[in-house]
Amino acid sequence: MNYFNYSKAINNQQLPLAIVDLDILQQNLTDIIKRCEDRKIRIASKSIRSVEMLKYILNFSKQIQGIMCFTLEELNFLCEQNFDDLLLAYPDFQPNQLEKVALNIKNGKKITLMVDLENHLDVLNNLAKKHNIIIPICMDLDMSSTIFGIYFGVYRSAIKTKSNITEFLKILSKYPNLKLNGLMGYEAQIAGVGDNLNNQYFKNFVVKLLKKISVKEIAIRRHEAVHTIEKILGYKLEIVNGGGTGSIESTLKEKCITEVTVGSGIYSSHLFDNYVAFKHKPSAFFAIQITRNPSQNIYTAHGGGYIASGSTEVIKAPKPYLPEGMHLLKNEGAGEVQTPLFYKGKLEIGSPVFFRHAKAGELCERFNELTIISNNKIVDCFKTYRGEGKAFL
Repeated sequence: MNYFNYSKAINNQQLPLAIVDLDILQQNLTDIIKRCEDRKIRIASKSIRSVEMLKYILNFSKQIQGIMCFTLEELNFLCEQNFDDLLLAYPDFQPNQLEKVALNIKNGKKITLMVDLENHLDVLNNLAKKHNIIIPICMDLDMSSTIFGIYFGVYRSAIKTKSNITEFLKILSKYPNLKLNGLMGYEAQIAGVGDNLNNQYFKNFVVKLLKKISVKEIAIRRHEAVHTIEKILGYKLEIVNGGGTGSIESTLKEKCITEVTVGSGIYSSHLFDNYVAFKHKPSAFFAIQITRNPSQNIYTAHGGGYIASGSTEVIKAPKPYLPEGMHLLKNEGAGEVQTPLFYKGKLEIGSPVFFRHAKAGELCERFNELTIISNNKIVDCFKTYRGEGKAFL
C-alpha cells in the first residue's frame, strides 16, 4: 500500500491517528508461523496492548496459544476479558493484585508466575497457603553472555548457573504450595539486537560474531538447566519458553523449547528492520498532520514525538515512513507538539504523513484506538489498553 492509498483511506479522520493495516498484519502472522515451524507461539502482550487485537491474533491460528503478560494488574484484567493460559514474564507483588490472581487461580484460570529469588517464593507461598491453592511458577533463567570481557545481554534473573538452579530448587522444596512447571530464558541479545544496520559494517560484524558465540553458549546453558530441573523434580516441565521475534531461528534449534514468545514482529516496529534472518512488513504506524511549510523542502507536522523506552539513542525516535524520502532534522528530531521534516516533494497543508514507532506496543500508549484498514478502507476500530482506561506501567 502506498502513501496515496493510506491518505485516501483516512480522509476526514481526526489526526493524530494510530493505524493497523490488517492485510499486512495477517501476512506477518503467516510468516511468523512459518518461522516457528511446529512450535507453540505465545504472544507478548506488551507488544500488542489491545484486547481486541489480542483476540484477533489468538483466533488467527491454533498454533498461537497463550499470552505473556507484563504486570499482575494486566494479567488480572485479561482474566476478566476471558483470556486464559497467562504467563507473567516479570515478578510483580502488588498486594491487591496478588489477592485477585489467587482468586483467578482458584477459579480455574491457567496462570503461571515468574520467580528467581527466595523472596518471590516466600510471598507466593504465603498467598497460596492463605487461599488453599497451589500456585504454578516459572523459573527465569538469565541468558546473558560475557564475551571477550563484554557483557552481552540484559540484567534480569539472579539464576544463571547449574549451582544457582540446584540451590533454588533446594529452597523451593520448603514451599509446598508452589509448583515449578516452567523455565523461561529470554535471549535479549539475540532477539532484540539488529545485525544488519545500514552502513554500519563493523558494528554488524561485531554483533554477528557476538551472537554466534552467545547462541552456542546459551543453548548449552538452557539444555543443562532443563535437564537439571527435571532430574531433581522427577517430572517434565510443561513450559520451556524462549526467544522473541529476532531469535526464532536460533531458539528453535534447541529441542527442549516447547514454545516461542513473539510480539514485535506482528506490528513490525522499525527497530526490527535490521535483521539478516527475517524481514516483516510494517503493519502498525501513526499519522500526523502537516501544518506548516516554514522553508523550502521543510514541512512541519503537528505532534509526533513518541519516543521509545530504553537507552537514549536517536534510533528510539519514530521513523518517517510515508511519503518516502522524508527525514527528521538532527537539531530538532520528533517534537512534543511539532515535528519538522525535510522532504523534497510537495506536501499540502492539512495532509497526513505517516511514521513508525521504534517499539511495537508503546505506540498504543499514545492512542485510545487502533484504526483498522483492509483493502484500502477503514473496516474497524480496536480499543487499546489506554482506550480501556488502563495504563499498567
